[in-house]
Amino acid sequence: MASSYGLRAAAFLALWGCLLSRAQVKDAESPDSLHQLNSSFENLSRKVSPAVVKVLVSGYGVVDDTSRRGVALIGRQRSLGSGVIVDPTGYIVTNAHVIQGAQRIRVLLAPRDGGTYAAAFTQHDRILEARIVGQSKDVDLAVLKVEGKDLPTIPFGSYARLRQGELVLAFGSPEGLENTMTMGVVSSVLRQPDPDKPSIYIQTDAAINPGNSGGPLVDVDGKMVGLNTFIYSESGGNEGIGFAIPSQVVRFAYRQIRRYGHIHRGEIGASVQTISPDLAAALRLSQSSGVLVSDVIPGGPADTAGLKIDDIVLSMDGVAITGLPRFEVELSFRVAEGKAKLQVLRGEDKLDLDVAVVERPHQFDKLADRVDPERNRVAGLGIIGIEIDKEISGLVSDLRNPVGVIVAARTSEPGVSDAGLIPGDVIHAVNRVPVVTLQGLRDALKVLHSGDPVALQIERDGRISYLAFEIE
Repeated sequence: MASSYGLRAAAFLALWGCLLSRAQVKDAESPDSLHQLNSSFENLSRKVSPAVVKVLVSGYGVVDDTSRRGVALIGRQRSLGSGVIVDPTGYIVTNAHVIQGAQRIRVLLAPRDGGTYAAAFTQHDRILEARIVGQSKDVDLAVLKVEGKDLPTIPFGSYARLRQGELVLAFGSPEGLENTMTMGVVSSVLRQPDPDKPSIYIQTDAAINPGNSGGPLVDVDGKMVGLNTFIYSESGGNEGIGFAIPSQVVRFAYRQIRRYGHIHRGEIGASVQTISPDLAAALRLSQSSGVLVSDVIPGGPADTAGLKIDDIVLSMDGVAITGLPRFEVELSFRVAEGKAKLQVLRGEDKLDLDVAVVERPHQFDKLADRVDPERNRVAGLGIIGIEIDKEISGLVSDLRNPVGVIVAARTSEPGVSDAGLIPGDVIHAVNRVPVVTLQGLRDALKVLHSGDPVALQIERDGRISYLAFEIE
């Protein structure tokens, strides 16, 4: 904790000194540096706060019951987090874990005049219903949509320009206290808490607590450089070690999820693995760290470019590849149809190879060829659906109930009931009427009229729940 506060004090004094020197040069009669610093933070808060929302989630989950040991009980649960408006028409980014198990999501908008005295006493009357556009648990990012226009937004900042020691501010709703701002510095621009996973994070000592998840980490220009995600803590509260998803990853994932409902990653048709000391010794490799090419798919991009099994990948587009996570991160967020320049070590020779990046197939993309937009359309729900048969169930893994209709895509059409369905959901029943075929789903909806209540029993991410709404 002491080192965390020391870093904050150093950053504060450095900024103070910078402002003081500028003030002395510009105008000897200008306000003192403390007032200038105070005004800078006040203006930054006024700029950022209106675009930060409180995310209210309700659903069902496992609850504790000490009176019945060994019995798992399902009960109503409520949770909260934060989110960032990134598009004035109502698109919001947050963490996937914030909306886990959600049946209903609402967002509380902040006052447009930010954290002023008057705003603190303003009655919050802007609570909007939100639907899930899509999510990625691997990245821990979700995109929500509310109905709105001309909403305040925060622009994406440049992760590539972020530096250790840079002053940053965290916004969100820690412990439910909406419209909160804290200050700190960038402790590290790149952390990989789990060496077996490719995820990278910004580490900061800005105070982050439960409820901050999904809120923005911004620079002094008010641009989002990261999305607050989790903390290291033995007490459950802030201990000066917080982590945020870099803006580069957030921007990429947001665009992909908004377009497809999930993320399309890049690949080159080759597999690599971490070089361990034992592997290096057994294969007599020239180095005992980094990544080794373990497989090259015949006829794939890597094979065409000349990559060989047992090549050691040294760098990708000039970025040193120190391990498997670094390789996966550099590759997976590249746009398909691009190129990756690999420098590899083959024996004692260093070679430069230009390898084409292609799109990694997604589980539900395998169904694309089986969809006829007109024949598979379910007009009442605004979706494209696919009946589950033996062949389809083999393409979609881990289904708890192997019958129903899979949501392959959403359609854009007026007058459609917003049930909150997302691609990948499986519809098993409508108002307790089992759904086995597309026509069965249409028939179950056909008998309903405007204003009638509907409860869809769906399966999402291995969990069965209900989506309740009214027919438009």
